[in-house]
Amino acid sequence: MKLNGTHQLLAYTDDINMLRGSVHTVKENAEALVVDSKEIGLEVNADKTKYMVMSRDQNAARSHNIKIDSSSFERMEEFKYLGTTLTYQNSIQEVIKSRLKSGNACYHLVQNLLSSSCYQKC
Repeated sequence: MKLNGTHQLLAYTDDINMLRGSVHTVKENAEALVVDSKEIGLEVNADKTKYMVMSRDQNAARSHNIKIDSSSFERMEEFKYLGTTLTYQNSIQEVIKSRLKSGNACYHLVQNLLSSSCYQKC
């Protein structure tokens, strides 16, 4: 789908990701999405719709919602997408912490099994 003359939308079944660099452009694109969806008989669920602006700027974390007609879209500071935690600062530290925590939990679950005498003889 083209928004504002360029391809800025990734869509898969009920999952849509809009790609843009500013809150203003995200709002413009969301307005276009709402209008275009209505034209083909679909409705954007405002309760399930959220947005995030990725920036290393500390001021980007200021939270405010986008309002379109009578709907309000919540701004997120982080969310999990396809198993990866994305943050508004586009930081990889949270992903690394999460994967280490998951790996440690798995190790502790199988630690007794791995140290059993039947595996040491092999």
